[in-house]
Amino acid sequence: MLNTIKKKNKFRFSIYILFLFFLIFFNKFSTTSANANAYKITDLEISEPYNNNFNKEKVIDLAFKKAFEQILLKTTVLKEHDLKKLINIKAIYGLIESFSIVDEKFVDNKYISNFEVEFNKKLLFNYLERKNIFPSIPVEKDLILVPILINSEKNQLLLFSENTFYVNWNKSNENYFLLNYILPNEDIEDINFIKKNIYNIEDYNFKEIVSKYAIKDYIILILFQKKNNFNALIKTNINNKLIISNKQFIWNENQSVENIIQDLKLEFEKQWKKLNTINLSIKFPITLSVNSKNFDLIQDLEKKLYDLDLVSNYYIDSFSNEKTFYKVIYNGTPDKFINEFINSNINLNTNNPIWSLE
Repeated sequence: MLNTIKKKNKFRFSIYILFLFFLIFFNKFSTTSANANAYKITDLEISEPYNNNFNKEKVIDLAFKKAFEQILLKTTVLKEHDLKKLINIKAIYGLIESFSIVDEKFVDNKYISNFEVEFNKKLLFNYLERKNIFPSIPVEKDLILVPILINSEKNQLLLFSENTFYVNWNKSNENYFLLNYILPNEDIEDINFIKKNIYNIEDYNFKEIVSKYAIKDYIILILFQKKNNFNALIKTNINNKLIISNKQFIWNENQSVENIIQDLKLEFEKQWKKLNTINLSIKFPITLSVNSKNFDLIQDLEKKLYDLDLVSNYYIDSFSNEKTFYKVIYNGTPDKFINEFINSNINLNTNNPIWSLE
């Protein structure tokens, strides 16, 4: 009789473990398919002649190549000629999580389609790591831009609508740009602040202007013009980190102001991406413990781990009917990992060698 009871309990425990395994397996893949961390390229338009040589598969391949180019422009500081070396359609296929043709039409013997392509973050980062390329987290950021143009020869200060950089700054943007620029209003008070500090403009902190906005991050762009030569003093304050840099360029007759603005935006994008670079060589191992019976918490945890850009891998190391232990490989510091859980619905307890979740 006692042996029969033990066998029944053992059988029930085996069924429970099997159920737990399938639950976790289901959660893992249902989370993956719907998660925003598979980096998506949207509004990707492909146009090809519609003739006897038209091939839909070639159109899809072209969309994948262009989407891959854009995701690299969002996540790396690679230059265009370096990107071309990484364009390999077979490799790209292995990095795509999903794609869809949002719209397609035929106009004037042309096939025009609009694609959305999602890349799997983990596979993409692993691919870049094998190529010795450090990616950055593609975080979008709103910031204030205060452009000031000073003509040194004419001793002239050009602000707002008088400043061609102010007027043209937001006329065009690339899809892969992460920075969104908010230009200050043409306020007479701001004009007076700047004019008052014109002789120490390089040291002026512009607090009176930027403090009017809810956005804390800003770029002060001071352009000193002498004929066709420009010296740019750039004060970038992002995430409470002040970066001061200088850039020199010549405005020749073959350039438009939009070309110069594009070059400056690329420089700012590069600075922003460097602040968000992931050092894949840092592999901090973390063991997390969670109650095996708390299915909601398990689901929340797996979604959280999948969504974290600095988590390169995670898996179940061991489990019982009481506890499930996760092994997490994190490309950052312990403090940064802990901060990832602040203001979330998961309470991370770090008082013991094995951190637990509640």
